[in-house]
Amino acid sequence: MPRKEQTDSESTENQVRMRATVGRDVVADTDLALSDRYRDEPAPLLPILHAFHNRDGYIGAQAIEAIGQELRIPLADLYGTVTFYHHFAREAGGLQRPRVCTGPICCQRGAQEIVKSLDGAEEMPCAGRCDDPVPLLIGHETFVARVPLQTPERRISSPLPMPNPGGREECVFAFIREQGRASLDGYQRTGGYEALVKAVQELTPDQVIELLKESKLAGRGGAGFPTGMKWQFVREAEGGPKSVVCNADEGEPGCFKDRALMDYDPFAVIEGMTLGAYAMGAERGFLYLRYEYPETYDRLATALRAAEEAGLLGEHILGSDFSFRLYLRRGAGAYICGEETSLLNSLEGKHPFPRNRPPYPTTHGFEDLPTAVNNVETLCAVPQILRRGAEWYQGLGLNGHAGTKVISLSGDAQRPGNYEVPFGLPLRTLLYDWAGGPLPGRSFQAVTMAGLSGGFLAGDALEAITLDEPSLRAAGSMLGAGGVMIFDDSRDIVDTARQAMGFFAHESCGKCFPCRIGTQRLLERLSGGGPTEIDTWTQEVRDIGDVLQLSACGLGVAASFVSESLLRNFPAQVAEYMSRGNKTHRIG
Repeated sequence: MPRKEQTDSESTENQVRMRATVGRDVVADTDLALSDRYRDEPAPLLPILHAFHNRDGYIGAQAIEAIGQELRIPLADLYGTVTFYHHFAREAGGLQRPRVCTGPICCQRGAQEIVKSLDGAEEMPCAGRCDDPVPLLIGHETFVARVPLQTPERRISSPLPMPNPGGREECVFAFIREQGRASLDGYQRTGGYEALVKAVQELTPDQVIELLKESKLAGRGGAGFPTGMKWQFVREAEGGPKSVVCNADEGEPGCFKDRALMDYDPFAVIEGMTLGAYAMGAERGFLYLRYEYPETYDRLATALRAAEEAGLLGEHILGSDFSFRLYLRRGAGAYICGEETSLLNSLEGKHPFPRNRPPYPTTHGFEDLPTAVNNVETLCAVPQILRRGAEWYQGLGLNGHAGTKVISLSGDAQRPGNYEVPFGLPLRTLLYDWAGGPLPGRSFQAVTMAGLSGGFLAGDALEAITLDEPSLRAAGSMLGAGGVMIFDDSRDIVDTARQAMGFFAHESCGKCFPCRIGTQRLLERLSGGGPTEIDTWTQEVRDIGDVLQLSACGLGVAASFVSESLLRNFPAQVAEYMSRGNKTHRIG
């Protein structure tokens, strides 16, 4: 069910209840000690909440009281923020309760059966391991379960990116399969930090920005905004300190590319952020990582320490006047935090609603100061471009398109995984030649693009589409972050749409009514509700989708893509669903 916002009376009632339980003057010495480490750092709330959560196994009333007093956050505001996130347990023992991914691909692999088989297990939205289903979290450890259920296996590392079946030159995956690439020594053996040395010793910040503009590198998180232009806006903006933020909150179902990059190439992300700081004149950076990647958090923390010890982060980097501090921050489970302004509000300790724009983060970002928010894949490409040149990067694409894109491919294919493809590659080539085609005895029925956010493609589009925004936009979809989920002819596409709408309804932040109400109304119509006459039902679904286009951020718009593409591509399946009295799937 979608998250409901508290009324003023409910917030007041909770505030009074908690204060009556613990008293405003009760702040234990151990609570203060947990706050000390982060109190003087920027963006302290999330790490402090995690410290209490890790110590107690949940965040109780006394912890909220202590944190509120220490950070001077009104108790009702803090309570609303804590309860917004999925993974902050509010009852004793909650941290150790198994959480099972019930994303679209995991549901194909028996996730619901696993939830029922594990004592005390809870569902969680897509956990970003569609290439290795079905993941579950217990505490801060990742396991993978199979059906029939046996003892879950511990997963410390992500699957390596797939081999390069097309033999195309790669950018961000060029060295990722090299032994030891995740260590500082291994990274430097394969060209790591050559770009930073070149920038600091040979290039001005403006020259770095111009090189990126010439390369035509654009955001790889979905928005596709030109990276060099964004960095120029931040450099020219007034005010400071300026910030670089890496958006590693990879919450889109079907997307798992950033996890692989951070697991096997963490220094590429760090070097990319450091180059951004040099180019923009930023003094601080934040790497915001999604909660569901605990082992990745440990790898990044280790890499950050190694970079600092080597003089590649911190004060006077490489003996220059350039200094840059980088902070690792872990989210707590909220899809909306993948939207850049929601992420900034989360960092600042605010309720993670999307902000109204303009103004944009390049002038009014973290703490209302100039900020560049970039995706993991975008930042990993920057060192390679500075090493190899803008013309080299442009030449990686096909048919006039510049560069490459990592595609996370999952579902009913022979070889799911991460593939770095040239922009302009035919979708058919990826599906059949690279990923091996459908499973034995099956045929492809549909794929979703941009994770779920691009809706369904089917029929002739699977043969005609090329992997670039112009081609996909013409087909009524988008490439987005690059998640491609495959559904063969054994799958119920109406039920798949229902699952997708359930995800969007659950993850709606509730700020704007088109999304808050519209996603719920569409979920009802895909779950056995609404008119029983197909023309009336179809018109209502279309009308609700039109209203969703007015949403304050992309979540509502993405939900409308799912319903609209279902009607466009699968009229026969919709008619069959309605002929059954649209009663096959029920909420709950």
